[in-house]
This record gives sequence, structure tokens and C-alpha cells, in this order.
Amino acid sequence: MSKSQAEIWDEWRDLVNMAPAELEDWLETEESKSVGDSDDAESTGHKSGRRIVKLKRTNKDDLSDDDWSHMGKVVGYIKRHLSQGGPDEDVEHSAWRYSLMNWGHDPLAE
Repeated sequence: MSKSQAEIWDEWRDLVNMAPAELEDWLETEESKSVGDSDDAESTGHKSGRRIVKLKRTNKDDLSDDDWSHMGKVVGYIKRHLSQGGPDEDVEHSAWRYSLMNWGHDPLAE
């Protein structure tokens, strides 16, 4: 059973905790570009991060079905990645955190 848009929206707002400008700045860093799977020049997470910036700047009423689908994918990725747990030491500089940040979630944000 797939989630409703209301469920996706609530989880999206809870989990995607980076502001668009903050995420844009992050995506320009070498740390951001150093993680994730990559068949070409850009990893899946990095590509998703660029799309997340656009989605966060889009009015809820203007989101397309494809946008909602991607938002559900983002929520699922963040939840799976968080459930794996982070490293025992130096979370701040870990590939685990960097990957989550590419998907719009900073696990160290308050």
C-alpha cells in the first residue's frame, strides 16, 4: 500500500530538515560529491539533492505526481539510512552523514 500525499508531506517536513540555500551550498562541497553510488559524474543522492532544492521551493499545490513520487522516495531513503545507525565516532565527518545530507537531512541538526 502506498502512502497518501498527506503522509508523505508530514514525513517530508519532518525528515528533510535542510533549507534550500543550505542544501545548495552543501551540494557544492567536495564532501557532498565524495559519497554515493555513481554510474556517471554525479551520484544518485547528489542528483536527488538538486531536485530536493527545487521541491522545497515549490508550493505544495503546484507539486506534480512525479514530484510526490520523488518526495516519497526521499522519505524512504532517509528512514532506511537512519535505521542503519551512524558511526560510533566522528559522525560529523562521516560518509553516513554526508550521504544523508545529499538527501536533505542533516542528522546533527537540532
